Amino acid sequence: MSFPFAELLIAGFEGTSATRDVLGLARRGLGGVILFARNIEAPEQVAELTHDLRLANPDIIVSVDQEGGRVARFRAPWTEFPDMAALGEIGDVALTRRVAGVFAAELSAVGVNLDFAPVLDVHTNPANPIIGRRAFSPDPKQVAKLGVEFLSTLQSAGIAACGKHFPGHGDAALDSHKDLPIIAHELPRLREVEFVPFVAAAKAGVASIMTAHLRVPHVDETPATLSPTWMRLLRDEIGFGGIVVSDDLEMKAIADRYPPAEAVRNAIRAGVDVVLECNSRDRVESALSTLSAMWGDVTIRARMDDARKRINKLRNDFPPPATRSRDELRAVIGCPAHLAIRDE
Repeated sequence: MSFPFAELLIAGFEGTSATRDVLGLARRGLGGVILFARNIEAPEQVAELTHDLRLANPDIIVSVDQEGGRVARFRAPWTEFPDMAALGEIGDVALTRRVAGVFAAELSAVGVNLDFAPVLDVHTNPANPIIGRRAFSPDPKQVAKLGVEFLSTLQSAGIAACGKHFPGHGDAALDSHKDLPIIAHELPRLREVEFVPFVAAAKAGVASIMTAHLRVPHVDETPATLSPTWMRLLRDEIGFGGIVVSDDLEMKAIADRYPPAEAVRNAIRAGVDVVLECNSRDRVESALSTLSAMWGDVTIRARMDDARKRINKLRNDFPPPATRSRDELRAVIGCPAHLAIRDE
């Protein structure tokens, strides 16, 4: 049995193989899966996993957080890069392009077609506990310049990129995995700093943007992920026309304040196209049931149809990569040419 609008959900799962459970989700129309370290053992194993998922659902999106540095799910034998701050400090556009090319080649080789990168936050708070060196720079123009090079290279190679975390997590003093950060800035400051990389990414055609679980009282008391005000700003002022993806709704900034079904409903109503549930199997089922129930609500159906159209466009623009043989994987992942770029 399929669920109406199941494609509006990307879910995490346990295990390193396509179990009956995750294959069942795929057959029910699940929009995508997100891979974590718990799903990864070796290139051949990941390639087999993604292949099996697509036998069950040819349209399923396979995503991952592969930023480099401390947020990188694929480790050796994949090529490991430092945090993006290293590229920001070097400031070499051509090198940024080569690094992103390695990311794209090695992700594509194992069947990934959506990377939740690059981070477009501007690192203005040195005490920020969650962004730090994940960001390219404290300079919004530098973040915009290198971020656009990174995402454009990914997408030219067939990997959908995701700029994160709108409206900007760089000045937060709290980790949204643990609590709800509050940003004290007003819109003029946000336009001068935080918005700059997102405007550049939207103009460059970034496929998706991820929301931040944070509150900006001068703009809206509601967390950005659940806020129609922020989604209107993203669409109308930033000029973004791609997919809006929520950050994981299981993070405490949201989960401690909203029941699972309410979080999903509010996010979709606000203008989010795809919700992320990264860990709990019960929450995945709750999200599927909630989306199915929302389909029967004529006041929200047009909004959900709009989200579905955007998801279908991403699927068409970034189809599943071709399955690679063991020898092909070994020739790409961690190859000498990629390691030389890492060393550079």
